[in-house]
Amino acid sequence: MSVLPLVFTSGWASGINAYAVVLLLGVFGATGLTDEVPESLQRTDVLVVAGVLFLCEAVADKIPLVDSLWDSVHTVIRPVSGTVVGALLAGQSGSLSDITAGAVGGSTALVSHLVKAGTRMAINSSPEPVSNVLMSIAEDLGVAGLITFAIFNPVAAAVIAGVLLLLGVALLIFLAHRIRRFLRRRAQRREEKRLAGRLRPPD
Repeated sequence: MSVLPLVFTSGWASGINAYAVVLLLGVFGATGLTDEVPESLQRTDVLVVAGVLFLCEAVADKIPLVDSLWDSVHTVIRPVSGTVVGALLAGQSGSLSDITAGAVGGSTALVSHLVKAGTRMAINSSPEPVSNVLMSIAEDLGVAGLITFAIFNPVAAAVIAGVLLLLGVALLIFLAHRIRRFLRRRAQRREEKRLAGRLRPPD
């Protein structure tokens, strides 16, 4: 079977948490659960670095505003990671060209990253921090669950990843529309208050 479904799913997951993808795939390969993972991702130094960076992201991703700063830094890192992982998976299986796999993994990672970053910016407009923590936990569990599922049923996992990607884009458009309308109303209220202050008769 072509490795394309696994590449697509890993690309979606890389756009959300690239370090978790590298760590999980490396562990699955090292433990013998799958032979789709290249040895370069199973190396001890790669797993250690991925684990440390995953812990850093797990903390930063749950702090309001820090998460958006972290996302901005990873605008390049996550798509590149999706590209590299996709190319490595294709090279290991030999059923798909490295260039095609890299393009699929990188582009999917970019879209899912933009959805994640945009959603987090919308959530940060709320003063309470609970929503950030809940969203971060949901993302981590989603990445771990879908990557694990993709090892055993790559086609079904790719379908789920595609649905989540489309739902994320739709949610981002919806939130952008709501925030834009909220900002427009707030600006209108400020203008009305300013005009009311000008028209108020002197004491």
